[in-house]
Amino acid sequence: MTRMKQLAMNRKEREKLSVFSRVKDKLLTRREAAEALGLSLRQVHRMYGRYVAQGDKGLVHQGRGKASPRRTQGHERDKALALYRSTYRSFGPTFWAEKLGKDHGIWISHDTARRWLMEEGLLEKTRRGRRSRRRRLRKERFGQMVQMDGSHHLWFEGRGKRCCLMVMIDDATSRMDGRFYEGETLFAAMDVFKRWRHALGIPRSLYVDRAGIYRCDREPTVEDLQSKKMPATQFGRAMKELDVRLILARSPQAKGRVERANGTLQDRLVKELRLAGVSSVEAANAWLEKTGFFAELSEKFGVKPMDAADGHRPVVTELSQVLCVKEKRSVSNDGYVQWEGQTLQLEGSRAGLKIVDIWQQADGSLQILDGGRRVSFRPWTPPPKVRKPIVNNKPYKPGPHQQFKFSGSRPREKP
Repeated sequence: MTRMKQLAMNRKEREKLSVFSRVKDKLLTRREAAEALGLSLRQVHRMYGRYVAQGDKGLVHQGRGKASPRRTQGHERDKALALYRSTYRSFGPTFWAEKLGKDHGIWISHDTARRWLMEEGLLEKTRRGRRSRRRRLRKERFGQMVQMDGSHHLWFEGRGKRCCLMVMIDDATSRMDGRFYEGETLFAAMDVFKRWRHALGIPRSLYVDRAGIYRCDREPTVEDLQSKKMPATQFGRAMKELDVRLILARSPQAKGRVERANGTLQDRLVKELRLAGVSSVEAANAWLEKTGFFAELSEKFGVKPMDAADGHRPVVTELSQVLCVKEKRSVSNDGYVQWEGQTLQLEGSRAGLKIVDIWQQADGSLQILDGGRRVSFRPWTPPPKVRKPIVNNKPYKPGPHQQFKFSGSRPREKP
């Protein structure tokens, strides 16, 4: 007795078997079978001929059980995994697949890369937490709103000291730019904003967090209320002069676009700096300008805006007169001004001058202005103190009738 071999068929193949058996029994025409299966009449003629010649086996896909001609060769898989263990350890599947194709000529999809890593036990499944926030739509125009944030991270993985990457990303297009600094300081925020302006223009609004350089907690004084000027930080004052709306986020999710960009950069940029051997802030900024890293990343992850018009505005004023520290200082009667522990002597100032404006640039240079007119000055240093020489260094001996307080131990009286 011959044992019949089982034939596995999927749902579509079973539907074809049902239709073609009715065609064979003269219950359907081939044209009606083509309409029922959603195929062309030519395909039905070819499939029905194979069904008549081979039976049910003729309806099974001819490539079943055969290796795909487009499959990756085994030696390429072994080479890719060896590169992952030696060079690309901790790379994500997408980034690893891009590096394999770009630098080693092994072109695979990110799904294949993930499957290889999971088969080798080099990648674990991760489940994202549940989101409980309402999504905000992107802005319509490029430059309508830009998000900015400082990312403190071990960018050099122990090869150099910890630093901060200031990142700016457009809300409508996800175009990015950034630069490394020692920390998220006032002049770092002003510098990265100035670089964005030189490249693209002035954005309409800027979305930041509630760090101290952006947020002012001082209560308004009586003068502030009378002049209708609310207290602001130096950065807030600069944005107001440039007519840029400064928006302070109340949660990281509110400016999630730049937060997610920081997550991508903390994965990709760290590994790129590792491959390039970069270990300092100066070398990292030079590498960013040389490679065009942010331009390439913007092209890869950028999107087209809903409105093609550019929302950036040109600026007519000199940015060095806006992106700086501006303070008012009182002038003493003898023409001196105090600034950060220094005493500055004004030269050629008008009589009766009481208040001046002091502008400090990022390089530490100062300008003192009287109603917009520059006033020259020079630092004043007090003369060194001269100690008077001691004329008589003999010990003082009080007289017999002078009262004084005795210090020291008294001699013990004899019994």
